[in-house]
Amino acid sequence: MKRLSTPHAKGIVCLVLSAFCFAWMITFVRLAGDLPSGQKAFFRNLVALFFALFLLKKKHIPFKVHDKHNIPALLIRAVIGALGVLCNFYAVDHLVLSDASMLNKMSPFFAVLFSFLFLGEKLTLFQGMTVLTAFIGSLFVIKPSFTDMSAMPAFIGLIGGICAGAAYAAVRYCGNHGEQGPFIVAFFSAYSTLFFLPMFIFSYQPMTTAQVLCLLMAGLSAAGGQFAITAAYTYAPAREISVCDYTQLIFTTAIGFLIFGDQPDPLSIIGYLIIISTAFASFKYNQKRT
Repeated sequence: MKRLSTPHAKGIVCLVLSAFCFAWMITFVRLAGDLPSGQKAFFRNLVALFFALFLLKKKHIPFKVHDKHNIPALLIRAVIGALGVLCNFYAVDHLVLSDASMLNKMSPFFAVLFSFLFLGEKLTLFQGMTVLTAFIGSLFVIKPSFTDMSAMPAFIGLIGGICAGAAYAAVRYCGNHGEQGPFIVAFFSAYSTLFFLPMFIFSYQPMTTAQVLCLLMAGLSAAGGQFAITAAYTYAPAREISVCDYTQLIFTTAIGFLIFGDQPDPLSIIGYLIIISTAFASFKYNQKRT
């Protein structure tokens, strides 16, 4: 077996650490209890904003758009990304943690699709089939029913994954047109904080000290995950390590069972296997293409 290079190994460690942080982010969101999703999202993004501004200052990057022609893409990333966070938090509050996590992990497949539709990137037959197969896997998690509304939180979770995929495509556009990663993160954090502020004000519910601490920890976990995933992709290209991001499912399943007693049903487990197998096949395909 080929021995991992040091940068490669560091990339894998950072990506697994990122998955661990994001698993705890959604755990703390659930532990915050029965609060409006917008109120939870406001705290999560407010903490992330402080970290993003700190990073800009540390790297001496101005909070300024590199090219005004990138503003529409930055706004698309910010608006759709904020909607994705809101949908993900709603799903976390109403689903088994591992189900909410897996539906959000549909985002890489939709990023491929949106990059084809709007950025003109090539989409091979195999890549198109992976998007379709992953979507079929998501249906095992959602278990759609037309007789009641029980599947609605799962559908909202899938919409969150779709929004994240579209946001990632917009990030790719901005990155390819001169915008630096820390600025893109800071722009999104600033916009989303303002986006959720009216929801926070008009639907505010009083919080206990424990709830405030949980939301602050959710923000810190999200910031840690963002830093770790950024570091991971500086050590190694996505095509070589991205499949390790699915370790988040292991963490969320274990945490959900130990803390909340969550147990995914057999259909959800089948969906997990389909999506993860598809992600692994896509990972190997991208390696061979390269």
